[in-house]
Amino acid sequence: MTHQNTLVSLFEAGVMAVRGDSAVQHALSTGTVTDSPDQIIAVGKAATAMAIAAHEKFPNAPVLIVTKHDHADGAPARAEIIEAAHPVLDESSLLAGARMLDVVSRMAAGSHLLMLVSGGASALAEAPVEGLDLAGLKARTTEMLGSGADIHAMNKVRKTLSRVKGGKLLSNFKGAQVTSLAISDVEGDMLSVIGSGVADAPEDPPFSFTAQIVASNAIARQAVAQKATDQGLPVRSNEESLYDDIKTLGPRLGRALVSGPAGVHIRGGEPTVILPPQPGRGGRNQALALLIAREIAGQSGIEVLVAGTDGTDGPTDAAGAIVDGETWDASGQDALDRADAGTWLDARGALLRTGPTGTNVMDLVIALKQ
Repeated sequence: MTHQNTLVSLFEAGVMAVRGDSAVQHALSTGTVTDSPDQIIAVGKAATAMAIAAHEKFPNAPVLIVTKHDHADGAPARAEIIEAAHPVLDESSLLAGARMLDVVSRMAAGSHLLMLVSGGASALAEAPVEGLDLAGLKARTTEMLGSGADIHAMNKVRKTLSRVKGGKLLSNFKGAQVTSLAISDVEGDMLSVIGSGVADAPEDPPFSFTAQIVASNAIARQAVAQKATDQGLPVRSNEESLYDDIKTLGPRLGRALVSGPAGVHIRGGEPTVILPPQPGRGGRNQALALLIAREIAGQSGIEVLVAGTDGTDGPTDAAGAIVDGETWDASGQDALDRADAGTWLDARGALLRTGPTGTNVMDLVIALKQ
């Protein structure tokens, strides 16, 4: 691939624009939080990066970080850290949910809570309703992940099963003020949907409540477009339209690239995928990349990066993949049918591995056509 480095640099520009530390730092520098918090709670895949910026601004506030396993590097030295599983929750997820409830409910009258939330929070922190155990939660989560349901449908169900989602966590707050800063990983950038509303306020809260979206897919895509322009590459499209099943999106995106003009094409969003009973290795971005590779097979001058901005695609260590007109061969269809795109792409050196990025604003498809 002659332009792989260019695609990676465009992706990195998008990610850097929405990193948790820089996004929170910018929000705090503009006066979003005027009073020092008495407690900071950061939850989600970008929790550590967000907490670092908040701790730098308010070094005396206690910090609780709830994040994914292996995502706590660089956390403030005195922070309390709970690492849990994603996308399917584990026992630590329940410990995290219980701890968050305990911290929030113990805060004194007149206190100020700073909530920092990012994608992944739904699985990372949970306190199930009475009568529901971890096995039941895991079964429901696995079922929803494989059903093709979008994030809105999934979170609607999650809220009914939880004592912390949908504003329920903050219903236990007896203080005076809550400020929620959020990195959006959902269509529409709604706080009630991000992390299933774990940092949202209950209806008619008895405390002052302020919320702000500090990073989003739109901000990331604009940074990709600006980087492309700075490199002298024409941007032909830039839209948030990855809201469909990957089997529909792959052919659609492939055909658009084959027939479209030369330049950079940018798409954002979060596709859905329906999994077979015994899926192989991979995630929605790896599968979508392989589907696009099938559509552009034999075409010269088209290269495509498909990746999650959080650096993790499904239960794998890859963010996604980079493909071109020479990637595909007929054996790829069997990998698609078995939901094993990751194994197939890895054998051909096509996977993109970035490690944790400190953010989560859904997915990006960046294509370069010569």
